[in-house]
Amino acid sequence: MTTTAWAPLHDKIFRGLWIGVLASNVGTWMQTVGASWRLVAEPDAATWVSLVQTATMLPVLLLALPSGTLADTFDRRRLLLGVQVALFAVATTLTLLTAADLMPPPLLLVFTFLLGVGQALTLPTWQAVIPEVVPRDELASASALGAVNTNLARSAGPAVAGLLVAHAGVPVVFGLNALSFAVFALALLRWRRPKQGGGGQAERFGPALRAGGRYVRYSPVVRRILLRVVLFVLPGSVVWGLVPLVADQQLHMGSRGYGVLLAALGVGAILGALLMPRIREKVPPNRLLIISGLVYAAALSVVALVPHPLAVIPVLVAAGLAWMVQVSRMNASLQLFLPSWVRARGFAVYQVVFAGAQAVGAFAWGQVTQHSNLTAAYLLAAALMLLGTATVPWLPLHAHADDRGGPVNFWPEPHLMLEPHLDEGPVLVTNRYRVAKENRDAFVAAMQAVQRSRRRTGASRWGLFRDGEDRAVFVEVYQVPTWEEHLRQHDERMTGADEDAEAKAVALAQGQPDVTHLLPADSPD
Repeated sequence: MTTTAWAPLHDKIFRGLWIGVLASNVGTWMQTVGASWRLVAEPDAATWVSLVQTATMLPVLLLALPSGTLADTFDRRRLLLGVQVALFAVATTLTLLTAADLMPPPLLLVFTFLLGVGQALTLPTWQAVIPEVVPRDELASASALGAVNTNLARSAGPAVAGLLVAHAGVPVVFGLNALSFAVFALALLRWRRPKQGGGGQAERFGPALRAGGRYVRYSPVVRRILLRVVLFVLPGSVVWGLVPLVADQQLHMGSRGYGVLLAALGVGAILGALLMPRIREKVPPNRLLIISGLVYAAALSVVALVPHPLAVIPVLVAAGLAWMVQVSRMNASLQLFLPSWVRARGFAVYQVVFAGAQAVGAFAWGQVTQHSNLTAAYLLAAALMLLGTATVPWLPLHAHADDRGGPVNFWPEPHLMLEPHLDEGPVLVTNRYRVAKENRDAFVAAMQAVQRSRRRTGASRWGLFRDGEDRAVFVEVYQVPTWEEHLRQHDERMTGADEDAEAKAVALAQGQPDVTHLLPADSPD
């Protein structure tokens, strides 16, 4: 059954939250324009203005992982609500001080950084919330709507801010940004988040942060998505990084032309969102990556070789569509795959990789242009886009192995004579399997998937050994940092994919394994 592009907006909760996020995104772009304009009259204006971008993006790169950990360990609705209230307070203070002419450049950068911290806390938390309010069959459409949201904000925010700066002043722009956080907070107040299962003790920050890193490291699906993001965003960022120069130096259209080019990219993103449901029905995911990559590379080549508005504007519409298709496909793939317990941390890593690829790409293409010209930068980016697209058959997105959303509890409860404390560890778990001779090679191969499962869900070390006294016996040994981490493996971290991997290995053995839990020698009796 085909899901329409706007289906998620039929749900009043998602619709309210989506509008709140749109208001916040528009306000953020307005804030950036207002802050930059506030500094253009200062001595060394170029340095101050460039630092606005740094102060905005640096918190996302530095704090995305910690914020994702917070979002996975605390109630996501309350965390988002608290962040929006804090952002409203910061933006209101910024507005009042600017109106009173008490905002020197260093203090403005401090406030910009604080607002960036709020955005770093908001982004992975919002992405983790989407699967809670949208059915699984509408996640791809919700992801496309997220791309529409971002592109609408990128197009409308600077344009509105430019008009307001000219006619009302920078403080009004800052004040509307503060109001945008209030709009998102009101949408969150209307949402009554259902009580989440597994209401045990929240994970402690340090172990939770390390567990998120282990999950990404030992998840081939997530690693492949991140690789495809880098291969697309690095060359693709040339458009976003150099479009002002294309408007000014190549097309000689001035600031209005810059707005027109941004609008063309935004129109392409909206068209992509409208077409995505039908495209997904007819085109397999990896073929879609190839087609959109080829379209993007062709658009870059046209911008480089045919510097005329009548050629550039239509191909930027196509580029916006291809960008939206790629980004929403990656985003939806991640939302469909990540289990709830680590979803925000997974998206935090995604955000760091995405933002880092954009930042590095924009800087690199700026340097190419500085030492050569715009044409060379766009042609080189087109060539790299083609090379990255050519890798799809060898490095495709993996199919989703697990469509069962929540945790799967398939391990028996451990029965111990000791009563270990939650933070006691390390814990050594052994599983003894008896395997017939004809199944041994297949069993060893199947246990590699089990190894990844153990490491994704908490194991810091893993090994598979043969019993020297009994050829038929294989011993799996893995170490978990604490008893609490092992209990979380039992109760909340295993998914259907983990169950399938273990079942495949056990089917090659003679019966269920014998399990032992080894605790430190000084554990209390």
